[in-house]
Amino acid sequence: MTPTRTLGVVSDIHYAGPAERARGNDFELRAIRQPLLRGLARGYRRHVWMRQPLDQGYLLDRFLEQAADLDYLVANGDFSCNTGGLGVCDEAAFQSVSDCLGKLRAVFGTRLRVVYGDHELGKLSLFGSRGGMRFESFRRAREGLGLDPFWQLRLGHYVLMGVVSSLISLPVFLRDVLPEELGAWETTRQEHLAEIVAAFSALAPSDRVLLFCHDPTALPFLARLESLRARQHQIERTIIGHLHSRWVFRLSRLLAGMPRIHFLGHATRKFSSALREARCWRDFHVQLCPALAGIELERHGGYLQAELPTRSASPVRFNVVPVPRGGSRVSVNAPVTSALP
Repeated sequence: MTPTRTLGVVSDIHYAGPAERARGNDFELRAIRQPLLRGLARGYRRHVWMRQPLDQGYLLDRFLEQAADLDYLVANGDFSCNTGGLGVCDEAAFQSVSDCLGKLRAVFGTRLRVVYGDHELGKLSLFGSRGGMRFESFRRAREGLGLDPFWQLRLGHYVLMGVVSSLISLPVFLRDVLPEELGAWETTRQEHLAEIVAAFSALAPSDRVLLFCHDPTALPFLARLESLRARQHQIERTIIGHLHSRWVFRLSRLLAGMPRIHFLGHATRKFSSALREARCWRDFHVQLCPALAGIELERHGGYLQAELPTRSASPVRFNVVPVPRGGSRVSVNAPVTSALP
């Protein structure tokens, strides 16, 4: 029999610790001043996205009960609810991520690999102007939480790579960045791209890549790297998160190539810019990992699981494993192991 390793991928856990939960599920709505826009945002949250975003932490415990026997786990970003909008430089968000990673590390230990999401670094809110990327959040994630911006893991002829999507796609997020921090972000981005190029240049011809990139907005920027394009045929799957559901993923692919929209605010301009270049996703063989809680429109989420044939040329196949919502909930106040390295 061909030796295999069982790989799991979990994304968009959006765990809220006590300090974030204390801000209330209407934390985003309170920042919207215009009554009409606030009403639209409330309807969107209630019927499409997530009605009670701060109350889904129990799903992490359910996931850990289901997935504890996996050989390896990749956590593909967005570990807090980012209620402050500033990433982990916000103490409440830092504690949420620390608690979430503590639970993951307590079960998986060295079998865990972690990818940055946009919630770790901060971003402007969808319906308001609060928040933004902060370089202190990047420093705290790296030094305070022990998160490597770029990592590799070899399993047979598979090479797993994790990258920071917000760094790669920084040109799209310039309005999220403080002007005085732009130089530090640009320098860090160039260093990150150099690591990625070096890793792809070092691949053996028989290697197959599983690329983990939280936000697919980064993929067009990777496609412009000449060294990566030369090895792009070795990318068997690019596993993304961020979009939360198959419905959003399918809609995004349908809208790929749409023109940029410049007159409906920052969020619309950012999304349309990303979708303008989304046709390149097919060249990365994109596989969505749904959010653990899914979205209200579909009422189900889950995680990915796959058997990696470490000595066979057979392609890896990912399956979605559901994690039921509702019912008896495990307390999110249970003690956790510290996430600090």
